[in-house]
Amino acid sequence: MKFIGITGGIGAGKSAILDYLRKKDHIRVMLADEIAHKLMEPGTACFQRLEQKFKDADIFRPEGGFDREKVAAFIFGEEEKRLAFNGIVHPAVKEYVIEQYEKEKEAGNLEFLFLEAALLIEEHYDAICDELWYIYTNEDNRRERLIASRGYSNEKIDGIFMSQLSEETYRSKCKIVIDNNGTVEQSYEQIEKYLRRTRDE
Repeated sequence: MKFIGITGGIGAGKSAILDYLRKKDHIRVMLADEIAHKLMEPGTACFQRLEQKFKDADIFRPEGGFDREKVAAFIFGEEEKRLAFNGIVHPAVKEYVIEQYEKEKEAGNLEFLFLEAALLIEEHYDAICDELWYIYTNEDNRRERLIASRGYSNEKIDGIFMSQLSEETYRSKCKIVIDNNGTVEQSYEQIEKYLRRTRDE
């Protein structure tokens, strides 16, 4: 089983590629965001640590659990709060990912385990994954997609682009680059090529 990390800038079109991979036999796709949300639900050890750390903050729903909008507002622009919050969530996500990797490897049913994470490189998943794949889409296409699909302003997009890793960093850290500027069929052809190549290594 090969463990592959997938990353790329916002608006790169990772979701379509992940959906394609998810439909294939002997492949499992994990999303770091989904794992984080699961681990932040009441009753988990991660939630209990967050609840203890931020018990006085107005980020909880009356019926229990986090109010995601309030959490986003709470940590937005507050570097100290954001680091403290992520300092609990990110290690919990990584621990879960490692557990799932070991479980799947022992079970022996998968050819590929994929993990998609926005902070794949920053969180040093290269130390866990066999290799990293970069979904590349140029900034003009990403901007068009974000305006069309999410209604983002150019100003908001500029801020997001500035906060993410440079293309050079992605390319230097990732073994495979999927060019996602063309049609979905062209992207799928690249994926098939790299799946075959990785199987044969």
